[in-house]
Amino acid sequence: MATFISHNPQETEAFGRRLGERLEAGAVLALSGDLGAGKTRLVQGVALGLGISGRVQSPTFALVNVHEGGRLPLYHIDVYRLDTVAQIQGAGLEDYLQTDGVTMIEWAERWFGDGAGGGTGDGARFFKTIRLEVVSETVRRIIYEGFGD
Repeated sequence: MATFISHNPQETEAFGRRLGERLEAGAVLALSGDLGAGKTRLVQGVALGLGISGRVQSPTFALVNVHEGGRLPLYHIDVYRLDTVAQIQGAGLEDYLQTDGVTMIEWAERWFGDGAGGGTGDGARFFKTIRLEVVSETVRRIIYEGFGD
């Protein structure tokens, strides 16, 4: 696991942008962290790195937002409002684990547990976890599986 310390939302977005520039089709990123930790800001950065210029916001009520117009589509999932794995599976979200684009899942621990994986992401080309921790009002610790950096 690697760690990046972000001192403000712009650094979190820039980290996501660098990541998005390197992601390949089939990538699934499982995001976890408390409310306000910066998960959506990270997704916004990845969208920029993919070349997506449209507005990116959390799909809390829609469950999935699809963003196109970049070099790969971005499937942005938020399972905060779902309480059980059965509800998540019932919503048909497993289809987004095997796509032609990049899938990012906010509140992934609700789906995959604290280990974010356990075989559930087996169909993905690569499945990585990213945890965002609040250190202070603006500082975030981003703990992530290495992406070859």
